[in-house]
Amino acid sequence: MVTKSNQRTLIELKNVKKHYFMGDNIVKAVDGITLEVKEKEFIAIMGPSGSGKSTAMHLVGSLDIPTSGKIFLDGVDISLLTESRLAQIRGKKVGFIFQSFNLIPNLTAKENVMIPMTFQSQSRNESELKAEELLRMVDLGDRMQHYTNELSGGQQQRVAIARALANDPEVILADEPTGNLDTKTGEMVIDFLKKLNEQGKTVIMVTHDADLAKEHANKIYWLKDGKIEKITKG
Repeated sequence: MVTKSNQRTLIELKNVKKHYFMGDNIVKAVDGITLEVKEKEFIAIMGPSGSGKSTAMHLVGSLDIPTSGKIFLDGVDISLLTESRLAQIRGKKVGFIFQSFNLIPNLTAKENVMIPMTFQSQSRNESELKAEELLRMVDLGDRMQHYTNELSGGQQQRVAIARALANDPEVILADEPTGNLDTKTGEMVIDFLKKLNEQGKTVIMVTHDADLAKEHANKIYWLKDGKIEKITKG
């Protein structure tokens, strides 16, 4: 999807660094990146293992605070927010899809999808109805009461997609969403992300798969050694 100049900036990082101190050594996981994500874009963050992709994802999603630099979530400097306020805003603005799914094994598919809504003070009845609607949307209407170990990897990832959509966020952040899936199931997950983008969601996908990024993203940030090496169009 082509980015227009009048599109609102949802996430902005300005000269962001994330350094870890290990004794006398400094690990520069992210070392001064500047990027912006506008509404309705499909962004890919690319790079080899150790390039800083995962750390960048946590920073872009406001899951982590930078060592230095500024992160703005819908125009708000996250360093000025309390952790509880940040969690509340982040929960409304960003939905997360993790490579390892991060589902809670002793909860059913429906209960896993309901979790984000409980932190936004929705009633249980409303949460149940929304979770059922989302699971039907990802073709899991017949798996709502199944536990994690009763679902295939592709089904678990689709539960994770439904959970990411629970609070109707503007941004979907997907970390290696096809990494633990076979090719056919991975293509199905990417099709879901494309469809969400076409429906107006902003999608940020962290991946090491260059072909995947080039085929689906309209802008690609290439990371190397914690820095943005180049920015290309998909």
